[in-house]
Amino acid sequence: MQLNKRITYLFAALLLSFSIPANAQTDTLKINFQDAEKAFLQNNLSLLAQKYNVESTKALIDQARLWDNPTLSTDQNIWDGESRKFFKHGDGFGQVFVQLSQVFLTAGKRGKQIQVAKDNAQVQQAALNDLMRNLRYNLQLDFGQVATLVKQNEVYKNEIAAASNLVDITQKTFDAGNVSMKDLIRLKALLFGLQNDMVENNRQINELQTELKSLMRIKETTFVSPQVNDVPAMNVDLNIASLIEQAKANRPDYLSGQYQLASSTDNLKYQKALASPDVTIGGSFDKNSSYAPNYYGLQIGLPLPVFNRNQGNIKSAKFDMMSQQATLQDTEIKLRNDVAEAVYQYQLNQKLFTTQQIQFNEQYDKLFNAMTTAFKRREISLVEFIDFFESYKDTKLKILQQQYNLQKSIATLNFAVGTTIVKP
Repeated sequence: MQLNKRITYLFAALLLSFSIPANAQTDTLKINFQDAEKAFLQNNLSLLAQKYNVESTKALIDQARLWDNPTLSTDQNIWDGESRKFFKHGDGFGQVFVQLSQVFLTAGKRGKQIQVAKDNAQVQQAALNDLMRNLRYNLQLDFGQVATLVKQNEVYKNEIAAASNLVDITQKTFDAGNVSMKDLIRLKALLFGLQNDMVENNRQINELQTELKSLMRIKETTFVSPQVNDVPAMNVDLNIASLIEQAKANRPDYLSGQYQLASSTDNLKYQKALASPDVTIGGSFDKNSSYAPNYYGLQIGLPLPVFNRNQGNIKSAKFDMMSQQATLQDTEIKLRNDVAEAVYQYQLNQKLFTTQQIQFNEQYDKLFNAMTTAFKRREISLVEFIDFFESYKDTKLKILQQQYNLQKSIATLNFAVGTTIVKP
């Protein structure tokens, strides 16, 4: 019996050692969401990489504005077969030919090329904004979930402390022969289950800590302790039609679709312009190779669009534009559904979370202490106490989950509209 008792306590001690919260051996950073968001915007490397992509694409606008370089060519004799000399120019009879030419784009190709480059820069900027929107949404969800799990940890700690105290008292009573083995084992099983749940709870905290620290680029040994307001958000008048229009104006994924459609439309114009031949104008000087000793000539050249009129690229550009139109329409349908669903979810969770719930939570904690004291005094049976114990844990966890669901619905609503409608 003594051996079994020692094994039981040893196993419980091991579980408790694994269930020690992650912040016990690290620095703790207490931070609210506003400061977490600032750290994310300043330090996130994924955003920094995408910012470089935006600047890279903007540089192509300057490149598109540049004129083609002129072409300089020359033709001179390097060997005279009669005199058997190289570069025979000294006597004034060697040939010298110099030509300078410049290509001039027609059909507004240069302006259209610049516009396509501008469209592509807008697409990259929208991609940056969409990445920021998605990462910020993940940050807000992780932030709220960690806060909820930390509070759940407190529930487990309180119940484990109470259960451990009861196990110690019951063990002494059992050793004195005043309580059955069945009651003792049942209490130990209750304690074991709570410790197991706490280990799983801390595992989830550690996983989310990794994500949070990666998003904000925080030192790996720091424990992020989110500071969340428990007071529910105030009622907000949400008009779905108005929010859909706001989403169209703010959501970067929808704006990106518009920019991509504009880019494909401008690219079609550019491809059609490429069918028009460009004009090459140049001047030449030829010494001792023409009917005149010193020949000055004017060169005008253009390709004849007989075989290649850029038909394939024009056709491809048309289909690309049609594809972007269909994609934009699909994005708009999803946007409308996202906004409507987010509004309904927020309203549902907002109704569930009331001031009476906070009062009930406080009253339930007092009842828990009273029931624990009553069991110690043998005023209630073990079965009644365990039923209440488990009910208390489930109810507390549900209340915390409702708080998180409300915060999540706020994050989802803001994410769906693309701007802050309800402050987290």
